[in-house]
Amino acid sequence: MFLPYEVFIGLRYLKAKRKQTFISIITFISIAGVMVGVMALIVVLAVMTGFQEDLRDKILGTNSHIVVTQYGEGMHDFNDVAEKVEKVQGIVAATPFIYSQIMLTSENNVSGVVVRGIDPEREADVTKVGENMEEGSLTDLISKEDATDEKDKIPGIIIGKELSRILGVFLGEEINMVSPLGNMTPMGMVPRMKKYRIVGIFDSGMYEYDTSLAYISIESAQTFFNMKDTVTGIEVKVTDFFNAHHIAKEVRKVLGHRYLVRDWMQMNRNIFTALEMEKAVMFIILLLIILVASFNIVSTLIMVVMEKGKDIAILKSMGATSSSIMKIFLIEGMVIGVVGTLLGGAAGVILSLNLENLLIAFEKSTGIKILSPEVYYLDKIPVHVNYIDVFMIMASAIAITLFATIYPAWQASRLDPAEALRYE
Repeated sequence: MFLPYEVFIGLRYLKAKRKQTFISIITFISIAGVMVGVMALIVVLAVMTGFQEDLRDKILGTNSHIVVTQYGEGMHDFNDVAEKVEKVQGIVAATPFIYSQIMLTSENNVSGVVVRGIDPEREADVTKVGENMEEGSLTDLISKEDATDEKDKIPGIIIGKELSRILGVFLGEEINMVSPLGNMTPMGMVPRMKKYRIVGIFDSGMYEYDTSLAYISIESAQTFFNMKDTVTGIEVKVTDFFNAHHIAKEVRKVLGHRYLVRDWMQMNRNIFTALEMEKAVMFIILLLIILVASFNIVSTLIMVVMEKGKDIAILKSMGATSSSIMKIFLIEGMVIGVVGTLLGGAAGVILSLNLENLLIAFEKSTGIKILSPEVYYLDKIPVHVNYIDVFMIMASAIAITLFATIYPAWQASRLDPAEALRYE
């Protein structure tokens, strides 16, 4: 099978003769520039996609897909509301909860946290809190009023791993829960206080939750906050969390306007909007690296056109058309772009898939912590290679390099044979 002569000549021009070594070096630099740009773009977007998905999973592991609350002080008919909600298509389970801010005090420290009153037997149907337990279980929150040991009669509380370190307490130890909304006495407002025993410690993998979240039973929360038979709202789990927004609309229609129905995307809109914007901006910024590399392709082809002026003139004299000459240099530029893109794509995917192991090795050898959990939401660098993103990056790189070859190829096609051979 014979190649068209335009392809044959275009590939031949990539091979440098002894006096054209400089052009060959620039050609390799151009390929390397495209490769580095594509590789960097793939790695960065893989990290950002992984960060976004891991953050989403951590949020949905601790929070429900949909939250239903009632305008006013609380929800009294929560059992009826939960039954109505569970009948909506696409909903898996619903459970009541109580939400409030309190202080936890130990002998060593004090910390302000958010406490959630939950139904220990139903919470696992809605969130992944039960799966995140390092010590103890959700059922340990169930009251043991008939226990013979006085210590077992103390209501239980589950706290995060980092919070247990801050307070200096461990499983089985006692802490005090203090509410700033206390009881009114003749001496003024007195904070409400109650002793709790730590029956479980969870690790959500998200530093913010592990330091500022605690769980108690819903009965204990109603007693402590004087809520009687009232709850804050209903937590809801759906079959497809990407469809939570549409299911929330259906729930809103069923319950009416007295209830506020919010899905997880609404409640965390600022975080995910910022991540999407950052990902888009990073794509544009790193695409400039490929654009810079394309200028190397332009300069390489211009020098090749100047060097090959005599060859172009001879080809035109032999009957080659301007379009054929243009194809020769388009093919040469495309080879540089495609080879650089393919090498960069392969290197970017391989580096992304092994990035976590490389960073662990770097941290162990240098002692430098790349991702501090005290600063970021997560305790490790998540990476997820989205092959649609990889395809878009490689397609964009090839399009940019093709566009960069048009001008020098067009200039070569306009070369006058008589002018080129005048001084030969």
